[in-house]
Amino acid sequence: MLYLRDIFGQDEAIRQIRQAWQAQRLPHGLIFAGPTGVGKGTTARALASWFLCEDPQADDACGRCNSCHLVGAGTHPDYHLIYRQLIRLTKKDSKARDLSIDVVREYLLEPASRKSTKGQGKVFVLEEAQTMTRDAANAILKTLEEPQGRTLIILLTDQPESLLPTIRSRCQTIRFSSLPDELIVSRLAEKGIDPRTAELAAHMAQGSLGLALQWAEDGIVARATPLHQRLSAIVAGRAVEDLPAFLSEAAKQQVEREQERDPGCSKDQAMREAVVLLTTLAADYLRSQLAADVDNAVRLRICRMIDDISQAQQYIRGNVNIDLVLEYLGTRLR
Repeated sequence: MLYLRDIFGQDEAIRQIRQAWQAQRLPHGLIFAGPTGVGKGTTARALASWFLCEDPQADDACGRCNSCHLVGAGTHPDYHLIYRQLIRLTKKDSKARDLSIDVVREYLLEPASRKSTKGQGKVFVLEEAQTMTRDAANAILKTLEEPQGRTLIILLTDQPESLLPTIRSRCQTIRFSSLPDELIVSRLAEKGIDPRTAELAAHMAQGSLGLALQWAEDGIVARATPLHQRLSAIVAGRAVEDLPAFLSEAAKQQVEREQERDPGCSKDQAMREAVVLLTTLAADYLRSQLAADVDNAVRLRICRMIDDISQAQQYIRGNVNIDLVLEYLGTRLR
């Protein structure tokens, strides 16, 4: 069972939600905007418990009623979690890159048009709302503006500017902030992550507890050190021949973890996302080196390397062959 009081590091966001509730001005549509992994999803579930509670308190859910227990178990019939991978239930070969209109129609618009099962209302939470297609976004406008019955729709996004203006104008945006490194390190320690890994994960994740935990568990953090060593050698002017092979193997290991979480995922898409992740972490490391006291020649080399990584990522997103992109990157960064 999740309560709003359990959400840590997001005091301002929780204050705004409580203020709107207590003033009886909680809107039909909310946008929870902020970095990945900082508590937007857990806050949405905690708010759903309060919204659907049979005996809501002044500042939180009661935690005792049947509705609270059902939301906590993820089995409440009026609590709907919507994500792009739901398309695979009807289209087995879909890569689920976008939140499609088919998903929105079946899992939001249709249940939103019906009466609530338990009589307290309905809650819809859309993960990665920025991935909605234009058709999907346009399809929910009327429901956002005039839902049937007591309804709450929460859009989770780390790119609020990517949402249509017509979506943003119909919702109240609640901002979620990055978490301090010391808080992330403390939480990772509670999960049994060793201190060194926790510190490196917190630094890499830039305020995201969710990403820090995932990267520590997936081995991304462990692979960061040899990646940084290779990049440091290149910055220093030493040749590194095995960068493409290293990135390829690291990406394949990440794909294996992703397939464990989501057996239906596209291997090619997962590989592209893994390469983008690894190269993004590489670019972040290089940017951190710009803050060091280096001469102009080294600074120019680092900037060129970052530009080369950006170009490689464009190729990856443009569906260029992955091996060719890694070969290009290895040649450019050698």
